[in-house]
Amino acid sequence: MKKAALFAFQGEPMCFIHVLLNALDLQAKGVEVKIVIEGAATKLVPEMAKEESPLFKLYRRAKDQGLIDGVCRACSAKMKVTEAVEAEGLRFLDEMSGHPSMSRYLENGFEIITF
Repeated sequence: MKKAALFAFQGEPMCFIHVLLNALDLQAKGVEVKIVIEGAATKLVPEMAKEESPLFKLYRRAKDQGLIDGVCRACSAKMKVTEAVEAEGLRFLDEMSGHPSMSRYLENGFEIITF
């Protein structure tokens, strides 16, 4: 089985929509997918949680299907969205000085794709 870890760094909704679309598409085609929300993308968590957000439906689908592996703890703090991440029930990834480690995904056979 193929595996893909989508690391989203960009805080632009138009970029993140492609993360969600690709994750859902890959999963539908049998790829094991993990979304890692990093950098400026962490600020999108409270926005995506709002029903009026254009990202809401895709975000909910990805979240409900277990595609979101987690959110960078350090960047969530920097972007002041720690409480929003917790409220959404997303886990923090912090094994590399407060940030997610790409090596963990590589060691587990994931191809890393960055956005």
